Amino acid sequence: MEISYWIFVFSILLLLLAPGSSSIGNFNQPFPIVEPDPGHTKLRLSREGLEAISRITTPISAVAVIGPYRSGKSFLLNQLLSLSCDEGFGVGHMRDTKTKGIWVWGTPLEMDIDGVRTSVFYLDTEGFESVGKSNVYDDRIFALATVMSSVLIYNLPETIREADIFRLSFAVELAEEFYGRFALLPCAELKGQDIAFEPAKLLWLIQRDFLQGKSVKEMVDEALRHVPNTGGDKNIDQVNQIRDSLAVMGDNSTAFSLPQPHLMRTKLCDLKDADLDPMYVRKRDQLKELVASIIRPKIVQGKHLNGKEFVAFLEQILDALNKGEIPSTGSLVEVFNKGILERCLKIYNERMAKLGLPMPEQSLQDAHERSREEAMNAFDEQHFGRHHAKKSAEQLDEEMKEAYKNVLMANEYQSTRLCEGLYTRCEDTMDQLQVLRLPSMAKFNAGFLQCNESFDQECVGPSKVNYELRMTKMMLKARSLFIKEYNQRLFNWLVAFSLVMVVVGRFIIKFILVEMAAWVLFIFLETYTRMFWSAESLYYNPVWHVIVATWETIVYSPILDLDRWAIPIACMIALGILYCRCYLGRRKHGPSWLLPLYNNHQKSGSNRARSD
Repeated sequence: MEISYWIFVFSILLLLLAPGSSSIGNFNQPFPIVEPDPGHTKLRLSREGLEAISRITTPISAVAVIGPYRSGKSFLLNQLLSLSCDEGFGVGHMRDTKTKGIWVWGTPLEMDIDGVRTSVFYLDTEGFESVGKSNVYDDRIFALATVMSSVLIYNLPETIREADIFRLSFAVELAEEFYGRFALLPCAELKGQDIAFEPAKLLWLIQRDFLQGKSVKEMVDEALRHVPNTGGDKNIDQVNQIRDSLAVMGDNSTAFSLPQPHLMRTKLCDLKDADLDPMYVRKRDQLKELVASIIRPKIVQGKHLNGKEFVAFLEQILDALNKGEIPSTGSLVEVFNKGILERCLKIYNERMAKLGLPMPEQSLQDAHERSREEAMNAFDEQHFGRHHAKKSAEQLDEEMKEAYKNVLMANEYQSTRLCEGLYTRCEDTMDQLQVLRLPSMAKFNAGFLQCNESFDQECVGPSKVNYELRMTKMMLKARSLFIKEYNQRLFNWLVAFSLVMVVVGRFIIKFILVEMAAWVLFIFLETYTRMFWSAESLYYNPVWHVIVATWETIVYSPILDLDRWAIPIACMIALGILYCRCYLGRRKHGPSWLLPLYNNHQKSGSNRARSD
């Protein structure tokens, strides 16, 4: 007996764990597919309801009913499915909401739509605006229903309010956002790609319609029409922006109304069709026909989804909705995006602050474009709502343009400071070269070239062009002035040098060739200018060119700058001559004095005999 018992248990386990087996025996009942977490802020999947959907192999279509709590959504679904309250979705008459999360009727309706055999599921959603829940939770329910459904019935009591339009537009924004980023293709995930949102057919359903005048369709069209705003009021702009966000729905919307079924609303589940208002029964049947006429298979990226693909799609969308922070209708999308905008602007400012100013304008423009692209990419990855985000993106771009203008001004200021400093330094260098002790064209040209090179390499930024013009004028003026005075100063130096060498050759070193060469130079300089009436004529003589070349070779070279070392070298030469005249001459000829002394002794007197 014991062995038979264990064999029986083992057989049951094999049946339960066998592939394709189902743990649900009766699908003619509602099942939860999405449930709230304990905190009632996020959503989680219910495997029981997903099992009812996964078994479907034909294309799937979903009809979802959304709206405020206690607005009759569950009763409406039972009416569309021709089910009593005991058979269908649970209907509550208490003040708190009856449905939690999203529920599905386990047995789909089989329909032939454009030649395609389609399984139609009906979804009941938790009503929004009930107490004890966050706005974020309601928005997740609303957005998820918008993405899942092929037909979305927006169930509203009595009339359409601005808050109803805003909540729908917000849900469409969220649905479009997450659908675009996380849509699923068969056997592949396209995370991070921008995928077009394929909206559901929207049916505005006004329950307990007792108002006279315009038809429901006219009321909906008028409610969604742009509000004139000739005065540019910001509040009206916001109202119109909400309507713009519903443009993705296009012409996929219609409207219908139902009168109140019976005055005793709490007894509706106990009443038969014969007890209900005949007008309601007639309109209800028309609503069934309308819903059936607009049902289409659920399409993702051009492909119909079967049960398993629909569940995979649902899992990914729900994961996206639950991941991270999303805005809520209580805090407008612009407010939510404002924080993202500030963070992205900070990224731009941080990148631009790292630049070393000044810098060339093109390099600064390239850095601006790179930083702007990085900030915009960060915004695109984080923002919510395409229509609302467009305005925030434009604002971010404008603020980055303003920040860039400030950077341009700072770059120009720093460029002016740098180039002004380099210009002043070159100007001082040119002034110093004008007053050289020993005039040298080679030294002037070397300083001139060094100034040009340092200015061209170090002066950067927008001010460089203006300072280059100033630099060119200043350098040409300095060069012209130097050349004008160079020959005259060199002539005077050579005249003085020739006279000095006459004195040195005659009295100090007593070398006749040096003295003669100095006299020749002096006579040439003086007589030539007298013969040709002016010193300027001398400057075209070939002999003068030879003298100038010799002078330049002696005065300045990369090894020796005689203008800087002239006085030390002259002192060293003088000390050398003095040393040779005094020390070496005394060793050769005996003690002697630099200046001659009168000698009072006579040669013969030293040997004369002393007389008495």
